[in-house]
Amino acid sequence: MIAIYFAVVCAFTAASLRAQDQAPGPLAPAPDHDVRRIVGVAQPEAPPSLPPAQIIKAFSQKEDEYLTARPQYSYRKTIRIQEFGTNGAPTGEYLATYEAFRGSDGKIYEKTVSSPQTSLEALNFEPDDVQALFRIPPFPVTASQLSKYNVQFLGDEKVDEIDCYIFQVNPKTLERQHGYFDGVIWVDKKYLEVVKTYGKWVTDLGDIHPPTLPFTIFETYRENVDGKYWFPNYSRSEEVIHLKDHSVPIRVTIKWTNFKPFGPTPVPLTPAAPASSSPSTKDPAKP
Repeated sequence: MIAIYFAVVCAFTAASLRAQDQAPGPLAPAPDHDVRRIVGVAQPEAPPSLPPAQIIKAFSQKEDEYLTARPQYSYRKTIRIQEFGTNGAPTGEYLATYEAFRGSDGKIYEKTVSSPQTSLEALNFEPDDVQALFRIPPFPVTASQLSKYNVQFLGDEKVDEIDCYIFQVNPKTLERQHGYFDGVIWVDKKYLEVVKTYGKWVTDLGDIHPPTLPFTIFETYRENVDGKYWFPNYSRSEEVIHLKDHSVPIRVTIKWTNFKPFGPTPVPLTPAAPASSSPSTKDPAKP
């Protein structure tokens, strides 16, 4: 089963790895993440004997739960895009930080904490494309979408200190207007919840990405929030852009931090009717 898993990952990364082999230098830094179990939460018995169908049902239902809970939390989001030189060291960077807040209409918005700064030389893109890139759905396989996918159990593997089941996920059919996840997910053996994903979103037109940014395949780790929910907190993608006389490795990383529950949604006050400037002399009993 593990051999199958490696074949799946290789299938997703083959093009990227071939491009990196042609690039002038390696991308050595390891992902900055830390997946840890919350201390004090009761641990159910490990379910190694559960049939895959039962595991899939359990984690997809939890994905629905997290999808509902996610808009109840504020966060800070940092976007970093880097270019790398021949020695693997960064040569240019784009950096922007945003903070989520809830408007009076109850919707979630993001405000800029620090204006985007860039020293990139090889990569040109529109600011709106950066935001569009990170509107990728954070919970790929919910119970409501499960019928759209083929989900195959591959084996098990440890993600940091958590023992996980591995599943391959791919869409049964592709549509023009709706993107579907195509990749691999890691599910906590004890709690039956997704703690890591690796893959891309696709339509019948191909991989989804903004016109001026090439990132498609993302490796995403999650963080346990309030001992109840697993929200994405770190995501990374790597590509290579080919210029006329050389190639430039590029990387994007997104970090979500400072998850905090929003307070109650503010209720708009209804303006009071203006008071009369003088008392009425009309008898209320008469028409």
